[in-house]
Formats: sequence, structure tokens, C-alpha cells
Amino acid sequence: MNQDEIFARRLQAAIARHLGAPGALHNLQRLTGGATKTTWSFDADVGEKRLELIVQLSNAGATPVPDPLAGVTPHLNSEEDAQIVMAAERGGVPAPHVYAVFDEADGIGHGYVTGRVAGETLGPRIVRDEQFAAARAVMARQCGEILAAIHKIDPREAPFLIRQDAAAEVAAYYRYVDHYGLKLPAVELGLKWAADHAPKNPRMTVLHGDFRTGNLIVGEEGIRCVLDWEISQIGDPMQDLGWLCVKTWRFGGKPPVGGFGSREDLFAAYERASGIPVDPKQVMFWEAFGDVKWAIMCLRKGMAFSDGTEPISIEQSAIGRRIEEPLWDFLNLIEGRE
Repeated sequence: MNQDEIFARRLQAAIARHLGAPGALHNLQRLTGGATKTTWSFDADVGEKRLELIVQLSNAGATPVPDPLAGVTPHLNSEEDAQIVMAAERGGVPAPHVYAVFDEADGIGHGYVTGRVAGETLGPRIVRDEQFAAARAVMARQCGEILAAIHKIDPREAPFLIRQDAAAEVAAYYRYVDHYGLKLPAVELGLKWAADHAPKNPRMTVLHGDFRTGNLIVGEEGIRCVLDWEISQIGDPMQDLGWLCVKTWRFGGKPPVGGFGSREDLFAAYERASGIPVDPKQVMFWEAFGDVKWAIMCLRKGMAFSDGTEPISIEQSAIGRRIEEPLWDFLNLIEGRE
């Protein structure tokens, strides 16, 4: 029996144990196998129903070399990830429904099972295809409403979340640059600019942390689901709005919000839903610093092989080469050019 067969047998037993017998699996397909997660799609018979499901397993510990930068920025384990997703769903956020969180008795590892939501996640299709034209017309408003709901989540429902204001985030990204020792003038300028312009004493709320095109499941009517909660934290709520506007996440679309909408629609919807005024200058800080952060993330992807935490690959190298794009976007943004 090979590893896939062993996994399928254990998964069926886990589904029967957590959701109900017989747990028979159908159409089990591996979707991704990245450095941090492996994702599978499948259907399962539970009682007289056939459920459409997703399982995500953590790959933490798969590399024998400990990550020297672990904990510098937020990253939830599988159990914490599942808890914040459940808290979001309770708060009215269109998050995946969590059916089960695995434990040691399942023999599968760390992970959880959610419902499978149909729709599109690929940014270029969402911002260009005629199929999603009607969705694009309402998505900025939907994003404002969803972010307002996320920011209303009671932090006591997720006591494990790391608290980081802008100054702490800037310091964290300095640590990444110092670790890899690749001193680029534009990166140094970006970090100094961010340190000099960091908002002081902002409101602090639960954040999604990676709310953007590519992490949204979209249908013809608009947003159906919000994915990828593993870097949730406590921080300035304007951070989520600014990250959504980072040019990289527009995937070639011209509108500044995710490549599909206007800042005016996003801000107005957020204010209506939250009762909190949006500070455009504060959002702009997080958009500009978002460019710098993404550049440093590209640096990390391209250099992670150097400390043994990730293998050399074409994919990692290709991401590393993109470092110049967000730095160019940052320089244009702070000089008043879109």
C-alpha cells in the first residue's frame, strides 16, 4: 500500500469518526503541496448525504532544518487557523465552514476539513473575464462589508493572535533583510520610509492579514468565500484595506482595489458597515508598506534555500526575481503616481 492509499484510508476513518459513518471517499484529488500546506479536494458520504469537502494539512516540520525566522511575523498552526475561521463564520464573514479538526487519534497529522465552495480564485480571470463583469461591479462594496465584519470579531475568541502595530511590523521585516544579508537601496529606503511614517496609536482589531484578490472565491454574483487565514493577527484595521489595494494584487486590472473596484466604494462600504471613518492617508501607508513587505517576501522566497528551510526550485526563484516590481510600485506611490 503506497502513501496515498494509506492517507485515503486514514482520511475515511477520520471523516466517519468526526462527521459520521460511512465516510466513504470519492474523487480525492491533491490540489496543492506547498511548503506550508497540502490541500486535497474530495466528496464524502456522511449518513445519507454526500458532502463536498476540502482538507488542509500542515507541512510544519517537514523540513529537518528549523526556520530561524519562525515567529518573526504571524503564522497560525492548523488548530489556530481553524479556530479563527470558525470565529469569522460566527461573525457573519463568508468563511469556509469547518467540519472537523484532526487530532492524534486520526493519525493524519495537523489539519482540518472544511466545506468546498465553488467559484474562481485566479486573479487574472476575476479582473478580466466577462463572466465576472457583474461581480466586479459590487466586489469593492462587498470587500468593505466583509472587512468590517472581520474587524468586529472579538479578540477573546482568538487569544493566540499576535499583536503587531506598524512599528513592530517594520522591525520584523528589517529582521528578514538582515538575516539574508541582501542589502538593496530601494528596500532600505522603503523600510526607512515606513519607519518614519508608521501610524501612531491606531485602533487595534482582529485582521485577516492577507485579504486580497487570489484569496477570495468569486462567483458571477460576487464574493462567495474568504480563504487563507493563517497570518491573521491583531493590528491596525487600515492594514487590511491597504493590502487589498497593493498593485501586485490587481493582476493587471486598472481599478486600485484588487483590480476590480474603487477606493471610494471600498471606503464608503466599510464606514457604513463598521461605523468607523476610514483615514485614506493611513490606508495609503499600509498600501505603500505592503509593496515593501511583498518585495521582502519575494526576497525571502528567493533566498530561503540559503539557510536550508526550503529547497531550490524554479517557482521559488521566479518569485524571488519579482522583487523589483513591488519596489517600483512603492516608489511611484509615495511620489503620487499610481
